[in-house]
Amino acid sequence: MEFTTVLFYIFALLLTVSALKVITSRNPVSSALFLVLAFFNAAAIWMLLQAEFLGILLVLVYVGAVMVLFLFVVMMLDINIDVLRRDFKRFVPLASIVGAIIVIETALILWHGYGATTTPLRDASAGAGVSGAALMPNTQLIGKVIYTDYIFAFEIAGLVLLVAIIAAISLTIRDKKDKKTQTVSQQVKVRREDRVRLVKMQAERQAPDASTEPAVTGNIGAGTVDNKG
Repeated sequence: MEFTTVLFYIFALLLTVSALKVITSRNPVSSALFLVLAFFNAAAIWMLLQAEFLGILLVLVYVGAVMVLFLFVVMMLDINIDVLRRDFKRFVPLASIVGAIIVIETALILWHGYGATTTPLRDASAGAGVSGAALMPNTQLIGKVIYTDYIFAFEIAGLVLLVAIIAAISLTIRDKKDKKTQTVSQQVKVRREDRVRLVKMQAERQAPDASTEPAVTGNIGAGTVDNKG
């Protein structure tokens, strides 16, 4: 047995154990950390399959961005573990049946793709016009395959993601009473009289200086009180 085969079985075993710990761990932070370990093992398997671009992309995107953000969110939230695990045993039989179906489907796909192959698979490097000694890099080869053979599926995936983003934004928008919105049509139709209002008011007069005016003494200017009636 070759050394790469031994490494493949080791990483596959670690990947399976970490994936099981993700769904069986009682602490959500531990589940997130085990998921990070599973991603690292999957990236190592990609590296063994000489798909360096996919392995690095898995580590940078999922481990470096998505899982770190998810881990911070889980650590900041006050999650009641007992409520989450209350109905876990009740759904174990149904989850086991679904998991068994997925395993059988995966085994059939692998058998159809590898075990039952009678004709050699098409070499992507031969269609690119290069010899076996000068193969294309992984990134260039993946880009060539995506934008030639799978361009329709790639565009459909991009359209689905765009619709999902628009739907998420639309669902999170809430109309509030104190919310100020912008109406472009009303802004275009506005007139000059609506923008500026001219107000006429009397001119202000300067108050007399107390130093130049004579002082008022006695009861000059004082009012009188009528006590009749």
